[in-house]
Amino acid sequence: MSVDLAHIRQIMAEADCLYSEAEVEAAIDAVAAKINGELADRNPVVFCVMNGGLIFSGKLVPKLNFPLELSYLHATRYRNETSGGDLFWKAKPEISFIDRDVLIIDDILDEGHTLGAIIDFCRHAGATAVHTAVLVDKEHQRKARPDLKADYVGLSCADRYVFGYGMDYKGYWRNAPGIYAVKGM
Repeated sequence: MSVDLAHIRQIMAEADCLYSEAEVEAAIDAVAAKINGELADRNPVVFCVMNGGLIFSGKLVPKLNFPLELSYLHATRYRNETSGGDLFWKAKPEISFIDRDVLIIDDILDEGHTLGAIIDFCRHAGATAVHTAVLVDKEHQRKARPDLKADYVGLSCADRYVFGYGMDYKGYWRNAPGIYAVKGM
């Protein structure tokens, strides 16, 4: 597969910065404070949703000041495209969370098909409670189900194609130091 790096660079050059690095870091601090206040005595298993949740998890988990077990899972609908398809499991959780609280950390709650499927999987597999933390909640009325809301949200954004801090544009710019929206999308 040939990648047009000039196009990828142009996307960043023309993107609108929705949140600066300092604003994102402040939001992560606020999420950590709320989680510390609510889950410190719950002995949670924390799952990072790969690949999008990697940066948010990496920034958030060291700010959680209680014992926890940490692992990852990988389910996707995008496969480096800009619109989602069927859910595809690349790696299911390997740590047992039967009779345990689970905290799922992901980059974004968009329509929520992936996050909803992960929540259902954890509940059906024996979790006592499932909590979710997302860096960004996209504002629109197309959620996969009406009751789907993240327990911990860093930032909200308009219904645009966003990237940075783990979110990607066609597999690129997860490393962008802020949250950006593709011009015109």
